[in-house]
Amino acid sequence: MTLHQPMHWLGGFIADLPTPFDDGDRVDWPAFETLCERQIGSGATAIVVGETMGEDSTLGRDEHEEIVAAAVDIARGRVAVIAGAGSNATGQAMELTTMAEAAGADAILSVVPYYNKPMQAGILAHFQAIVGVTGLPVILHDVPSRTMREISDETIVRLSESRQFIGLKDATGSVARLMRLKPTLPPMFRFLSGDDATTPAYLASGGNGCISMVANLFPELCHGIYEGCMKSHIPVSEGLSARIAALVTALSADSEVAALKYGLSCLGLVKPAVRLPLVELGDDARKAVALAMTALCEDKVSADASPRRLAMS
Repeated sequence: MTLHQPMHWLGGFIADLPTPFDDGDRVDWPAFETLCERQIGSGATAIVVGETMGEDSTLGRDEHEEIVAAAVDIARGRVAVIAGAGSNATGQAMELTTMAEAAGADAILSVVPYYNKPMQAGILAHFQAIVGVTGLPVILHDVPSRTMREISDETIVRLSESRQFIGLKDATGSVARLMRLKPTLPPMFRFLSGDDATTPAYLASGGNGCISMVANLFPELCHGIYEGCMKSHIPVSEGLSARIAALVTALSADSEVAALKYGLSCLGLVKPAVRLPLVELGDDARKAVALAMTALCEDKVSADASPRRLAMS
């Protein structure tokens, strides 16, 4: 894989991996390796670690560094490792970025500063400061539902003048925004959906891929959606997408991280443990996730999701 050419690996469905914990609230390293290898075996070109699904806000600095280094060691160049390195404090984001580079990451995913509600001038200066301390490519992460601030089109255009900014993870769900931005940005700039539910429409409108929650559970299904869009088999892709609609709804009804970990526990891959302030799902939410997953397993749309029976509690 040619890592210095992002267009070769920054596309398709890229799983935002959770950080598995054991019963003692420590990182479960064997489970983490299993999650990484599962994505590599499914044909993914990259993985994201230490970001939203990875419960980055509750990871200690040492844990964060160890997770990135472990992913790099497991990947061995077979996939690109994208490290979450965002913070609402610019200095801390710079530290996480330099740490990720030292640990061997291939790129970083850097979120718009949250809670502070910075002006666009502050968002611009924040990201410019980050690229000033690293040689790694940077993927912008815009998720206004969590940060309370959206990175403006104008700010994205200005940042894209630096070749270090190679792409955007857009969790707004706006296909119209993609169509506005794409003609104004360099041809190599990559557009990635951060919203599984609207990804098929995003891909059909010229998007390059998705940094995905659902790909953790059903990687082959997600790759099938991507291939359908790339080959203009839109009805096929739409049919596959319809099958995951109930799952996306179930995963998003409560805590997405807790729901994802519960789903992975149904597949025997991780424990459902999360860190406070998150808690594990209640019985009703568990049943909704398990039912949605069972429907997909029974449809046999994913080769790697074939447990005979999913736990219902």
